[in-house]
Amino acid sequence: MKYLCISFILSFVLSCSQNDSDNTAKLLFKSGFEGAVEIIPNPNMDNIDFDVLTGTDSETNFTWPISILGSSENGGLHYIDDDNRQAVLSEIQTVIGHDGNPTKALYSIENYQTNHTQCPYEIVNITNGKSDLYVKFWMKIDSQSLHQIDKWRAIFEYKTKDYAIGTGYRFITYVYTDENGNPYWYIQGDENPESAIWEYDNYDIPVPENEWFLTEFYWKWSDTNNGRTFWKINNQLIYDHHGATTKNNKPIDFIILTQIYGDANPKHQWIDDIEIWNGLPE
Repeated sequence: MKYLCISFILSFVLSCSQNDSDNTAKLLFKSGFEGAVEIIPNPNMDNIDFDVLTGTDSETNFTWPISILGSSENGGLHYIDDDNRQAVLSEIQTVIGHDGNPTKALYSIENYQTNHTQCPYEIVNITNGKSDLYVKFWMKIDSQSLHQIDKWRAIFEYKTKDYAIGTGYRFITYVYTDENGNPYWYIQGDENPESAIWEYDNYDIPVPENEWFLTEFYWKWSDTNNGRTFWKINNQLIYDHHGATTKNNKPIDFIILTQIYGDANPKHQWIDDIEIWNGLPE
């Protein structure tokens, strides 16, 4: 009987450990654009305004393009109203990174707007859009665009299915400037660009200028009040939203991982060391 009890206890402990392990967040993608990572025209789409990043990162062994949550490999850099790549352009550059050493990074510049000029990196056609996700990367933005009066630049967003027809949901983050040209963070969840479901301005956390900063996003997908979304800059909380992270139970359709978009022009940015997890890493 004693040995049976010990065996039962050991089995119970091992079972609990296995369950805990199953709940541990898993790394889905990691890259700093190192090695043979390059930008090429998308071979799967007859569209000269859509480029892909391709190749295997020599430091992480993850391969571009990003394919997570069942997304298609048609994702990439989406040029919109780019005026033959004169209004906006993205390329991989070698620069001094956040650790003070040379690194490869995704550089983007928007010179002016012709309409909705932008060049986001899109993760598209997601099929497992009811999953939790955590995203972090290093970023650097120029100071000139941060001191123009009453301007904005978008940073990151996701949209659920049917957002375009008004029955979906969008989560989006920005840097705004006020009437005195002072930059601040802005975050919202909305059902269309003019109808915020919730929103928050943060004037307390400084917006870094011409220097690298760490940005983090997390969401627990939920159509009820047990959802959660947060945004952090350099480990400081911009806002922690508790509540629904979708609308009408719609799954996430696509993620705009990096964005160069807004009326604060010209503007520059660099992105490096992207990580994507299927939950909050320990």
